[in-house]
Amino acid sequence: MKGILLAGGAGTRLHPITKGVSKQLLPLFDKPMVYYPLSTLLWTGAKEILVITTPEDQLSFKRLLGDGSWLGVKLYFETQPEPKGISQALLIGRDFLAGEPCALALGDNIFYGQGLPESLGRVSEASSQGATVFAYQVHDPERYGVMEFDENGNPRDIQEKPAKAPSTWAVTGLYVYDGTASERASRLKPSPRGELEITDLNLDYLKSGNLKVEKLGRGIAWLDTGTPTAMLQASMFIQAIEERQGLQVCCPEEVAYRLGLINDHQLLQQAKALGKSDYGKYLLSILEKN
Repeated sequence: MKGILLAGGAGTRLHPITKGVSKQLLPLFDKPMVYYPLSTLLWTGAKEILVITTPEDQLSFKRLLGDGSWLGVKLYFETQPEPKGISQALLIGRDFLAGEPCALALGDNIFYGQGLPESLGRVSEASSQGATVFAYQVHDPERYGVMEFDENGNPRDIQEKPAKAPSTWAVTGLYVYDGTASERASRLKPSPRGELEITDLNLDYLKSGNLKVEKLGRGIAWLDTGTPTAMLQASMFIQAIEERQGLQVCCPEEVAYRLGLINDHQLLQQAKALGKSDYGKYLLSILEKN
């Protein structure tokens, strides 16, 4: 299992904030936005992750994330010169994937909650054939790609921003694909807006009988941070959880440590490198509790 983290795009819905910096480098409460999907990809079991950025922002991402050794994984970088759709990530990463299964995460989507690591692990283990999308119940499905199910609960269709939604289950920004994803993406035709749509790729899997849907339960939060209001709400949610529980939301160092990708000494070095920040103190507390 490999991972792709799509952190390109112009972030136009956040202008002027994003005119000088990538959206995924902006803070969500106490850490950069990119830390959240990176943590999600770690939970899928991906040990090699391709980070796709805009050409002008790649240096900043490399400075922040390095080569991945601090997490016990390998990070690679490619650029998306123009935002031509989510499916384009599978073409940019074609050589990186080399026909292996992958998890694709959007850089502005946050997942957190009880049972999420187990759900991600279960889907990853079954990634050798077909695709899996993660669906989440929302009160305004007309804003999203929406799953339609048959009478047996099996996926029948995906409708993009429908006027009348067939269900309340929205497709989130996390996908797991088998080794045919890049080849399938190469056969897609651009939509009227000139993009290779991820819905079209998922429909290709569905038509061939190879699409599964993993429904995220009520104990899991899915947050999309595409607007200033959504970013503020996400930051406040994270602040409330962390201050109430004393636990970090999507701390990649902690995830890597729990997965055995880094050891006590490596986590200690990370904590020391972060100085006297609350984040560094939290990493120290993990060691003290073990």
